[in-house]
Amino acid sequence: MSSGKGGELIPSSSELDLDRPNIEDYLPSGSSIQEPLGKLRLCDLLDISPTLTEAAGAIVDDSFTRCFKSNPPEPWNWNVYLFPLWCCGVVIRYLILFPVRVIVLTVGWIIFLSCFIPVHLLLKGHDKLQKNMERALVELICSFFVASWTGVINYHGPRPSMRPKQVFVANHTSMIDFIILEQMSSFAVIMQKHPGWVGLLQSTILESVGCIWFNRTEAKDRETVTKKLREHSQGVDNNPLLIFPEGTCVNNQYSVMFKKAVLHNASVAAYDIMGRCL
Repeated sequence: MSSGKGGELIPSSSELDLDRPNIEDYLPSGSSIQEPLGKLRLCDLLDISPTLTEAAGAIVDDSFTRCFKSNPPEPWNWNVYLFPLWCCGVVIRYLILFPVRVIVLTVGWIIFLSCFIPVHLLLKGHDKLQKNMERALVELICSFFVASWTGVINYHGPRPSMRPKQVFVANHTSMIDFIILEQMSSFAVIMQKHPGWVGLLQSTILESVGCIWFNRTEAKDRETVTKKLREHSQGVDNNPLLIFPEGTCVNNQYSVMFKKAVLHNASVAAYDIMGRCL
C-alpha cells in the first residue's frame, strides 16, 4: 500500500494482482485471452500449435546431423599419475615410432613406384597381365600404409571375389577405410575427380583397379556414372565394386542406413561392409 495526495491509500500492482480473479478459469476449455501483437513472444507462438513445436525441436536436434559431427577427445591424462606416463608416450611416439613409420612408408613408395612405372609403361600390349600386376601392386602399397600405422586388421566373413552382378556398400569414416579395404582386396570405387597431384594418382594408380570418377559440378555425370556402374557390375573380370552411399565421411558413433536407390539396378546383389575402428 502507498499513500497518495490527500492521504488516500493506493494499492500496489502486486496487491491488485492478488485481488484480481483469474478470468481464464471462467473461460471454456481450450480458450485463452489473446495478448496484443506487440507483446507476442516466440514461446507464445510455439504454444499455438504442437506441430510447430515439434518441427522446431527437429531442426535444433537433427538425428541425422549427429552422424557428421566430430567427437572431441575427452581429456584423460591431466592427473598426477597419468601425466608422466603420457609424456613418456609422446617421446616414444614422436621420437621413435614416427621416424620408423616414415621410413616404412618411404620404402613402400620406392618399391611401389619402381615396379608400377615399368609395368604401366612396358606392358600396355598385355592387358590381362598388366591389370593383374597393377592390382597386386595397389594392394602392396596399401599394405605398406597399414604397416606404417602399425595397424592390426581383423576381417570377418568371406573375402570378396570377382564375379558379376555384385556391389559392396560400406560406411565411410575417412580415407583410412578405403586403404584398409583396398589392402584386403582390390576394389573399384566411385570417387570425386580431383585436380592436381591427387588427380594424377587417380588417373594412373587408381585407374588400374577400375575406379569410376565423377564431378559434382557436371549435371550429366549422374547418368554417365549410372551407366558405368551397370557396365562394371556386369563384367566377369572386373574388380568388386565398392560404393560409399552417403557420399561423405561420417563419424565413428553412428551407422548410416544404406538406401538401395543408389544402386539403380535391381538385378545387382548388394553386400554390406561394416568398418569399426577401436
